[in-house]
Amino acid sequence: MYQEERLMAIIEHLKEQKRISVEEICQLFGVSRDTARRDLVSLEEQGAIIRTRGGALLPQFHEQIKPYNQRLETFSEEKRKIGQVGASLIRSGDYILLDASTTVQACAEAITIPCTVVTNSIHQATLLTSNPSSIHVHLLGGILEKEHFFLYGPSVKESLSHFFVDRAFLGVVGISEHGFTVAHEGDGAVMKEMIKQAKQVIILADASKFNQTSFYRFAGFEDIDLLITNEEPPNAIKEKLTDANVELMIVS
Repeated sequence: MYQEERLMAIIEHLKEQKRISVEEICQLFGVSRDTARRDLVSLEEQGAIIRTRGGALLPQFHEQIKPYNQRLETFSEEKRKIGQVGASLIRSGDYILLDASTTVQACAEAITIPCTVVTNSIHQATLLTSNPSSIHVHLLGGILEKEHFFLYGPSVKESLSHFFVDRAFLGVVGISEHGFTVAHEGDGAVMKEMIKQAKQVIILADASKFNQTSFYRFAGFEDIDLLITNEEPPNAIKEKLTDANVELMIVS
């Protein structure tokens, strides 16, 4: 096998397995460790891989998170269904937490019974004030993130520590073997506090979030009770969910 063919095969392996070791290259292609290392150096020079100790992995390119209003313009039917299923779990008189994601907004739109909502989202609070159901809204005050319309900072976290709720509904930017991540550290810090204050923590996320890792990890699998999504997760993520006893609900 020529080196060019081997390099292409290494990339295909990485796309499927996410990482490869020098030993695996030797076994797969019948080459020496020196040849395997030269292959990785060549791929690194092309910008195709990131070399690690003893192997390599694919670089991850992070898509810039669009402002909230732009994300609403591309709001998918999958997100709407996920939000509706989430809202169906709310019981009359519940105390709930809503974060500032667009999928959680779909949940807010679908609430049809009296409850009390605590949120750091300008959008969720505004939306719920026009809801015909008897919904009491507590908007947490803090620093305003102008593009995504959520409030964060020490005052939000301090206020949250006084609320004890039945359910927290949270969105994500990424779900990977490393856990649940978002793009903004301030947002993630508030979400970590929300998890502490809720009896049940529910993640609302469409399948595009699988195998994605964003900037800030706000939760591990052990912190979550239920994941509502629209497709079966990849096996590695599904194993993590099972090991942590996280309930999985697939929206048809």
